Amino acid sequence: MPTALVTGASSGIGAAFVERLAARGFDLVLVARDAARLEIRAAEVRDAYAVAAEVLPADLSDREQLRLVEVRLSDPERPVDLLVNNAGFSLGADFGESDVRDEERLLDVLVRAVVVLSKAALPGMVERGGGAVINVSSIAGLLPNGTYSAAKAYVTSFTEGLATSLAGTGVRVQALCPGLTHTEFHSRAGLDLRRAPSFVWTTAEQVVDTSLRDLDRGRLVSLPGWTTAVFARVAPLLPRAVLRQVRRS
Repeated sequence: MPTALVTGASSGIGAAFVERLAARGFDLVLVARDAARLEIRAAEVRDAYAVAAEVLPADLSDREQLRLVEVRLSDPERPVDLLVNNAGFSLGADFGESDVRDEERLLDVLVRAVVVLSKAALPGMVERGGGAVINVSSIAGLLPNGTYSAAKAYVTSFTEGLATSLAGTGVRVQALCPGLTHTEFHSRAGLDLRRAPSFVWTTAEQVVDTSLRDLDRGRLVSLPGWTTAVFARVAPLLPRAVLRQVRRS
Protein backbone atom coordinates (compact mmCIF):
# COMPACT_ATOMS: atom_id res chain seq x y z
CA MET A 1 0.00 0.00 0.00
CA PRO A 2 1.17 3.58 -0.59
CA THR A 3 1.81 5.75 2.46
CA ALA A 4 0.74 9.36 3.07
CA LEU A 5 1.99 11.67 5.81
CA VAL A 6 -0.45 14.42 6.79
CA THR A 7 0.42 17.30 9.11
CA GLY A 8 -2.33 19.01 11.06
CA ALA A 9 -4.14 15.67 10.85
CA SER A 10 -6.27 15.89 13.98
CA SER A 11 -9.03 18.19 12.67
CA GLY A 12 -10.39 20.22 9.78
CA ILE A 13 -8.85 19.84 6.33
CA GLY A 14 -6.13 17.55 7.69
CA ALA A 15 -8.67 15.14 9.18
CA ALA A 16 -10.59 15.15 5.91
CA PHE A 17 -7.39 14.26 4.05
CA VAL A 18 -6.82 11.38 6.47
CA GLU A 19 -10.27 9.93 5.83
CA ARG A 20 -10.25 10.41 2.05
CA LEU A 21 -6.74 8.97 1.68
CA ALA A 22 -7.60 5.99 3.87
CA ALA A 23 -10.60 5.36 1.64
CA ARG A 24 -8.19 5.32 -1.32
CA GLY A 25 -6.11 2.64 0.38
CA PHE A 26 -3.24 4.72 1.76
CA ASP A 27 -1.47 3.76 4.94
CA LEU A 28 -1.06 6.89 7.02
CA VAL A 29 1.31 8.81 9.24
CA LEU A 30 -0.66 11.33 11.28
CA VAL A 31 1.14 14.42 12.60
CA ALA A 32 -0.25 17.09 14.95
CA ARG A 33 0.34 18.48 18.42
CA ASP A 34 -2.61 16.74 20.12
CA ALA A 35 -1.57 13.12 20.61
CA ALA A 36 -4.92 12.08 22.11
CA ARG A 37 -6.91 13.36 19.13
CA LEU A 38 -4.45 11.72 16.75
CA GLU A 39 -4.91 8.36 18.46
CA ILE A 40 -8.68 8.65 18.10
CA ARG A 41 -8.38 9.60 14.43
CA ALA A 42 -5.95 6.76 13.77
CA ALA A 43 -8.23 4.20 15.44
CA GLU A 44 -11.19 5.43 13.37
CA VAL A 45 -9.45 4.95 10.02
CA ARG A 46 -7.91 1.63 11.02
CA ASP A 47 -11.35 0.28 11.89
CA ALA A 48 -13.18 1.80 8.93
CA TYR A 49 -10.66 1.17 6.14
CA ALA A 50 -8.29 -1.56 7.37
CA VAL A 51 -5.21 0.59 6.77
CA ALA A 52 -2.16 1.17 8.95
CA ALA A 53 -2.16 4.48 10.82
CA GLU A 54 0.98 5.64 12.59
CA VAL A 55 0.74 8.48 15.13
CA LEU A 56 3.57 11.01 15.27
CA PRO A 57 2.81 13.85 17.71
CA ALA A 58 4.84 16.98 16.95
CA ASP A 59 4.64 20.75 17.28
CA LEU A 60 6.11 21.94 14.00
CA SER A 61 7.10 25.29 15.49
CA ASP A 62 9.56 23.39 17.69
CA ARG A 63 12.67 22.57 15.66
CA GLU A 64 13.51 19.42 17.59
CA GLN A 65 9.99 18.06 17.09
CA LEU A 66 10.01 19.10 13.44
CA ARG A 67 13.21 17.11 13.09
CA LEU A 68 11.33 13.94 14.13
CA VAL A 69 8.95 14.37 11.21
CA GLU A 70 11.83 15.20 8.87
CA VAL A 71 13.60 11.97 9.84
CA ARG A 72 10.43 9.94 9.31
CA LEU A 73 9.95 11.40 5.82
CA SER A 74 13.51 10.69 4.75
CA ASP A 75 13.58 7.08 6.02
CA PRO A 76 14.31 4.92 2.93
CA GLU A 77 13.02 1.81 4.71
CA ARG A 78 9.56 3.37 5.19
CA PRO A 79 8.97 5.50 2.10
CA VAL A 80 6.27 8.15 2.04
CA ASP A 81 4.49 8.47 -1.29
CA LEU A 82 2.36 11.54 -0.53
CA LEU A 83 3.17 14.43 1.81
CA VAL A 84 0.35 16.79 2.78
CA ASN A 85 1.75 19.94 4.40
CA ASN A 86 -1.47 21.09 6.03
CA ALA A 87 -0.57 22.25 9.55
CA GLY A 88 -1.30 25.91 10.16
CA PHE A 89 -3.01 28.59 12.18
CA SER A 90 -3.75 32.31 12.15
CA LEU A 91 -3.17 34.87 14.90
CA GLY A 92 -6.40 36.81 14.47
CA ALA A 93 -4.65 40.07 15.37
CA ASP A 94 -3.15 42.88 13.34
CA PHE A 95 0.64 42.94 13.14
CA GLY A 96 0.83 46.03 15.35
CA GLU A 97 -1.05 44.23 18.12
CA SER A 98 0.55 40.79 17.97
CA ASP A 99 3.48 39.34 19.87
CA VAL A 100 6.60 38.95 17.73
CA ARG A 101 7.15 35.45 19.15
CA ASP A 102 3.72 34.44 17.87
CA GLU A 103 4.57 35.89 14.46
CA GLU A 104 7.77 33.84 14.41
CA ARG A 105 5.89 30.70 15.45
CA LEU A 106 3.41 31.25 12.63
CA LEU A 107 6.23 31.53 10.10
CA ASP A 108 7.89 28.42 11.54
CA VAL A 109 4.75 26.37 10.93
CA LEU A 110 3.43 27.91 7.71
CA VAL A 111 6.75 28.47 5.92
CA ARG A 112 9.76 26.79 7.54
CA ALA A 113 8.03 23.47 8.17
CA VAL A 114 6.76 23.34 4.58
CA VAL A 115 10.28 23.87 3.24
CA VAL A 116 11.98 21.45 5.64
CA LEU A 117 9.45 18.65 5.18
CA SER A 118 9.32 19.05 1.40
CA LYS A 119 13.12 18.91 1.34
CA ALA A 120 13.02 15.71 3.40
CA ALA A 121 10.40 13.97 1.27
CA LEU A 122 11.29 14.92 -2.30
CA PRO A 123 14.71 13.27 -2.80
CA GLY A 124 13.29 9.82 -2.09
CA MET A 125 10.31 10.46 -4.34
CA VAL A 126 12.57 11.60 -7.16
CA GLU A 127 14.77 8.54 -6.71
CA ARG A 128 11.73 6.26 -6.85
CA GLY A 129 10.33 8.13 -9.86
CA GLY A 130 7.00 9.02 -8.30
CA GLY A 131 5.16 10.62 -5.42
CA ALA A 132 3.42 13.87 -4.60
CA VAL A 133 3.46 16.83 -2.24
CA ILE A 134 0.33 18.86 -1.50
CA ASN A 135 1.06 22.19 0.19
CA VAL A 136 -2.06 23.67 1.73
CA SER A 137 -1.91 27.37 0.96
CA SER A 138 -4.89 29.75 0.92
CA ILE A 139 -6.71 32.20 -1.28
CA ALA A 140 -5.53 34.66 1.38
CA GLY A 141 -2.15 34.53 -0.36
CA LEU A 142 -3.62 36.87 -2.98
CA LEU A 143 -4.30 39.52 -0.35
CA PRO A 144 -1.80 42.06 1.05
CA ASN A 145 -2.98 41.41 4.59
CA GLY A 146 -0.34 40.66 7.23
CA THR A 147 1.96 37.77 7.99
CA TYR A 148 -0.57 35.01 7.35
CA SER A 149 -1.31 36.21 3.82
CA ALA A 150 2.39 36.74 3.13
CA ALA A 151 3.17 33.22 4.34
CA LYS A 152 0.50 31.70 2.12
CA ALA A 153 1.73 33.71 -0.88
CA TYR A 154 5.15 32.17 -0.20
CA VAL A 155 3.71 28.65 -0.08
CA THR A 156 1.95 29.04 -3.42
CA SER A 157 4.99 30.55 -5.11
CA PHE A 158 7.30 27.95 -3.54
CA THR A 159 5.09 25.14 -4.84
CA GLU A 160 4.97 26.57 -8.34
CA GLY A 161 8.76 26.76 -8.30
CA LEU A 162 8.97 23.13 -7.19
CA ALA A 163 6.82 22.10 -10.14
CA THR A 164 9.37 23.58 -12.51
CA SER A 165 12.36 21.94 -10.83
CA LEU A 166 10.60 18.55 -10.66
CA ALA A 167 9.48 18.46 -14.29
CA GLY A 168 10.20 15.06 -15.82
CA THR A 169 10.82 13.31 -12.49
CA GLY A 170 7.38 11.76 -12.12
CA VAL A 171 6.82 13.67 -8.85
CA ARG A 172 3.76 15.90 -8.66
CA VAL A 173 3.19 18.96 -6.48
CA GLN A 174 0.12 21.02 -5.75
CA ALA A 175 -0.68 24.29 -4.01
CA LEU A 176 -4.14 23.87 -2.50
CA CYS A 177 -5.75 27.30 -2.03
CA PRO A 178 -9.06 27.06 -0.17
CA GLY A 179 -11.18 30.03 0.78
CA LEU A 180 -13.53 30.12 3.76
CA THR A 181 -13.89 26.56 5.04
CA HIS A 182 -16.01 25.19 7.88
CA THR A 183 -13.32 24.06 10.36
CA GLU A 184 -12.02 25.09 13.80
CA PHE A 185 -9.46 27.38 12.14
CA HIS A 186 -11.28 30.70 12.43
CA SER A 187 -12.66 30.18 15.93
CA ARG A 188 -9.20 29.23 17.22
CA ALA A 189 -7.85 32.48 15.78
CA GLY A 190 -10.68 34.49 17.33
CA LEU A 191 -12.01 35.58 13.94
CA ASP A 192 -15.72 36.35 13.76
CA LEU A 193 -16.89 35.64 10.22
CA ARG A 194 -20.59 35.21 10.89
CA ARG A 195 -21.36 37.98 8.40
CA ALA A 196 -19.79 36.03 5.54
CA PRO A 197 -22.61 34.78 3.26
CA SER A 198 -23.23 31.06 3.23
CA PHE A 199 -22.46 30.66 -0.47
CA VAL A 200 -18.76 31.53 0.00
CA TRP A 201 -18.15 28.67 2.43
CA THR A 202 -16.97 25.15 1.63
CA THR A 203 -16.57 22.07 3.81
CA ALA A 204 -13.26 20.40 4.55
CA GLU A 205 -14.44 17.36 2.63
CA GLN A 206 -15.22 19.46 -0.46
CA VAL A 207 -11.76 21.04 -0.25
CA VAL A 208 -10.02 17.66 -0.06
CA ASP A 209 -12.13 16.08 -2.80
CA THR A 210 -11.24 18.96 -5.12
CA SER A 211 -7.57 18.73 -4.18
CA LEU A 212 -7.28 15.01 -4.86
CA ARG A 213 -9.24 15.28 -8.08
CA ASP A 214 -6.98 18.09 -9.26
CA LEU A 215 -3.88 16.13 -8.23
CA ASP A 216 -5.07 13.19 -10.32
CA ARG A 217 -5.47 15.59 -13.26
CA GLY A 218 -2.05 17.16 -12.76
CA ARG A 219 -3.42 20.58 -11.83
CA LEU A 220 -0.76 22.62 -10.04
CA VAL A 221 -2.99 25.14 -8.21
CA SER A 222 -6.24 23.79 -6.78
CA LEU A 223 -9.07 26.26 -6.05
CA PRO A 224 -11.95 24.57 -4.21
CA GLY A 225 -15.38 26.17 -4.62
CA TRP A 226 -16.66 28.39 -7.38
CA THR A 227 -16.33 31.60 -5.35
CA THR A 228 -12.68 30.84 -4.64
CA ALA A 229 -12.02 30.15 -8.31
CA VAL A 230 -13.74 33.39 -9.35
CA PHE A 231 -11.86 35.45 -6.76
CA ALA A 232 -8.52 33.97 -7.83
CA ARG A 233 -9.18 35.17 -11.37
CA VAL A 234 -10.54 38.58 -10.42
CA ALA A 235 -8.06 39.50 -7.66
CA PRO A 236 -5.06 40.14 -9.96
CA LEU A 237 -7.18 42.64 -11.89
CA LEU A 238 -8.16 44.69 -8.84
CA PRO A 239 -6.21 47.67 -7.47
CA ARG A 240 -4.03 46.71 -4.51
CA ALA A 241 -5.77 49.37 -2.44
CA VAL A 242 -9.04 47.45 -2.90
CA LEU A 243 -7.47 44.13 -1.98
CA ARG A 244 -6.06 45.62 1.22
CA GLN A 245 -9.62 46.07 2.45
CA VAL A 246 -10.51 42.40 2.15
CA ARG A 247 -10.27 40.52 5.44
CA ARG A 248 -8.04 37.44 5.27
CA SER A 249 -9.59 33.99 5.06
